[in-house]
Amino acid sequence: MEAALLDRPEPPGRRVSAVLAVAVHLGLVAFLVYGITWQKRAPEAVEVELVRAAPLPAPVAEPPPEPRPEPRVEPPPPKPEPRAEPQPPRPDIAVKEKEKPKPPPKEEAKPRFDPTDALRREQQDLDRRKEQLAHQQAVDRELAQLSEAKAAQAGAAKKKAEADYVARIRGKIRGNIVMPPELKGNPEAVFEVTQLPSGEVLSVKLARSSGTPAWDAATERAILKSSPLPKPDQAELFQRNLKLTFRPVED
Repeated sequence: MEAALLDRPEPPGRRVSAVLAVAVHLGLVAFLVYGITWQKRAPEAVEVELVRAAPLPAPVAEPPPEPRPEPRVEPPPPKPEPRAEPQPPRPDIAVKEKEKPKPPPKEEAKPRFDPTDALRREQQDLDRRKEQLAHQQAVDRELAQLSEAKAAQAGAAKKKAEADYVARIRGKIRGNIVMPPELKGNPEAVFEVTQLPSGEVLSVKLARSSGTPAWDAATERAILKSSPLPKPDQAELFQRNLKLTFRPVED
């Protein structure tokens, strides 16, 4: 029986499969070894050359599109005008009158020179001029008289205003005079007073004594006491230097 087992033939393909299995294992081992060796290699340096990019060309502006020509509109053909029919000539009814010859112009008669008439006209012109001159002289006299009257009125008004201005000053001073006792007679004293536009008295000077020293002194004290003096109603009436007369009894 053992001999029968030993003599049994091997199945076909067993050797081939064994060879393939060994080859696969050897290939796997070689792959593993090669992969480990490849991973241990240092990476090689790679050189890269940088090149500046060339500038892009500027865009070319496209020319604007040409305007399309508008369609030409042809005008309508003119309408034919109606033809006027010729009218027959009218017969001349009015008959032209023959032109009458114009009479020759009459010569104007020249006036005869009359010396008497010329003298009369010259005398009339002279009289007319005399009348105009006399009228103008009368008008000038009236204007001069009117101007003189206005000037006189203005002068009188100014004198009256000045008199009123001085009267107000004298009235204020007389109100401040203290009459001296046992004054005899009616002595008159004249003073020159200098003042400012504000009415303040700058100086008082006795121009003419009354002969009574008591009256002179009383009047001078009254003038100084009255400062400032009254002002005029109009600035042009102001008088810097005044000449004032005082008596105990005024007329």
